[in-house]
Amino acid sequence: MKNPFQSTRIFVGEIVGELQKASWPTRIELRDSTIVVIAASALLGLFTAISDFSLYHVVDLFTYWVSR
Repeated sequence: MKNPFQSTRIFVGEIVGELQKASWPTRIELRDSTIVVIAASALLGLFTAISDFSLYHVVDLFTYWVSR
């Protein structure tokens, strides 16, 4: 039976090795990417809100015409 602590130590060592190979963004790249994500989220939220509002009023108008 394998020693679980040795397996865990090997696993953590491999994780550290892989993380050292990764290319990490600079502070400026991280800031710029964050701004892009926030702006895209705001635009998507605005689009969803306008679409929902418009569709609600179209369906409301249609049901008003049908119920007359």
